Amino acid sequence: MSASRETHVVIFCLLLVAAALAFYNPIIHNQFIDFDDSSYILKNSQVQRGLTWDTVKWSFTTFRDGNWHPLTWLSHALDCQLFRLNPVGHHYTNLLLHAVNAVLLFLLLRRATGFTWPSLVVAALFALHPVNVESVAWAAERKNVLSMFFFLLALHAYDRYARTGGRHLYWLVTVCFALGLMAKPQIVTLPFVLLLWDYWPLQRMDTGSWGGGSNAALTPRSFSFLVWEKWPLFVLAAADSVITVIAQRAGNTVRTFLEVSGSARLENVFVSYVRYLGKACWPSRLAPMYPHQGNLLRAWQVVGAAALLLLLSVLVLRWRDRRYLAVGWFWFLGTLVPMIGVITVGEQAMADRYAYLPFIGLFVAVVWALGAVASECRIPSAWRASAAVLVVCILGCLTYRQLGHWRDDETLWRYTLSVTERNYMAHNNLALALAKQGRSDEAVFQFRAAKALHQYPADQILALAFYELRVGHPQEAIEECNTVLRTSADPKVQAAAWSELGQAHLQLRHYDQAAESYQNALRLSPENGMALMGSGVLALGQGQPDVAVTQLAHAAKVDPSDLNFLLLAQALRRAGRAAEADAASAQAQKISPDLSQAQIAAGQFLGFVGLQLQ
Repeated sequence: MSASRETHVVIFCLLLVAAALAFYNPIIHNQFIDFDDSSYILKNSQVQRGLTWDTVKWSFTTFRDGNWHPLTWLSHALDCQLFRLNPVGHHYTNLLLHAVNAVLLFLLLRRATGFTWPSLVVAALFALHPVNVESVAWAAERKNVLSMFFFLLALHAYDRYARTGGRHLYWLVTVCFALGLMAKPQIVTLPFVLLLWDYWPLQRMDTGSWGGGSNAALTPRSFSFLVWEKWPLFVLAAADSVITVIAQRAGNTVRTFLEVSGSARLENVFVSYVRYLGKACWPSRLAPMYPHQGNLLRAWQVVGAAALLLLLSVLVLRWRDRRYLAVGWFWFLGTLVPMIGVITVGEQAMADRYAYLPFIGLFVAVVWALGAVASECRIPSAWRASAAVLVVCILGCLTYRQLGHWRDDETLWRYTLSVTERNYMAHNNLALALAKQGRSDEAVFQFRAAKALHQYPADQILALAFYELRVGHPQEAIEECNTVLRTSADPKVQAAAWSELGQAHLQLRHYDQAAESYQNALRLSPENGMALMGSGVLALGQGQPDVAVTQLAHAAKVDPSDLNFLLLAQALRRAGRAAEADAASAQAQKISPDLSQAQIAAGQFLGFVGLQLQ
């Protein structure tokens, strides 16, 4: 490569990075999202310890959240060590990885095909298409951008191996593939992608007609040779697939055929493929959660989607002289297979993050096809470049706007409800965001909306009962708790339901029912802090301060909160133990210097039994 061309390549790489950083700039204002970010970072004490030997061992042995991705855990631990819990650092790591991925994609395509401008356009589309916002703006999706990094490195190594035959380069492919799988199993289809890469642009597969690449001099190989050549990669892919299934079953994330029938899964496959095509061409109404429609899809939608996929497949196979069409199309179809929903994981029918790798195939097919048409029609290069810049800038502006929807939990889930229908998870997550802000009335409304769309599990029904109590709806909370007691056999869940039931009866001043509920809770779980606190407050109301002290001291030991220590101080004062009461009050002050909220809550609890805060 001449010095002038090398300079141009460097400039193009810098332009890709600059464009990504510019259009993704709003990410510096975004917070963590309480949707996997909590489990991955905010409430993960192991990750927050940073890169310790214990964290390394934990990362390789845990199936937390139904995943086995040790490299992802280690990258989050490194971020915590560098940035602690400042979201800007975590988000910027994602962004830098995304920008590097765009550069790697450009360099890969340029070397493999020999064409600079189409390669640059594909990389720019990848960098700035708004469907990729989810993979970058969501801290928990570090696994997506990190696995893509190693996927592209593996392709780079394979390209060099195909040209030189160096065995060390093949083992470098294997190492990069293994590292990528340890970041996220989405790249499990790499061996199949390499077979497509052999077909075009490397053209190692046969001696058929030239397909627009730069590698006609490479020695053609039989299909069976090329498959056998990749046996170590197929072994890795199979092993990681088994580990992934085990991890997902351990995390109870795989939905059974009773939850989603086989016919519903197959229908969703066809429709989702077409919906992904739609998002690629017209990226609007993007959302972090597209609810599974179950059996609500209509026959014409399924038949129409299947027919369109078949038609496009026939067309790309018919145009055999344009190999990039087949490679791009089957890259898209094939790399989506692990995430398309045959094995249904989670509640979503599809997800923007799943398109991060597959859309590269679409970009390649479209850009090379349009370039060929433009050449045949003799469209001036300036017009082509202007059109490409315009499209990329429009996508960049859409990305900039989409990033604003990821600013915080409330913004994200309100937006999601505006662009999706019957989305119970959006209602539920918005409820949690509102509850965190103390807006319990609004939270209950959203919880009820979610419950109307979905059969809540027992723990979520209990969450609804908790917020019903917070807003002064004890009768509704009683109904929710009774539902849990009828439907759940889990002793821990039942104990929690009995304690919430006791709180509801306490609000209604049904003291006998409250006492019975607390006793049932403590029988199932002697360390239930809520039942201990409620029993202590009841004892105070019944003029038994010594019993109250015993119960509230136990509650403060189980849950050393400012509220429990304030209630303990009240019980000690009524038992005539002033010095100990002052010590308990001091402990409450130490936990929370501003005791206003705890004093209001303590006053409410004492008011339920006819007492006032002293």
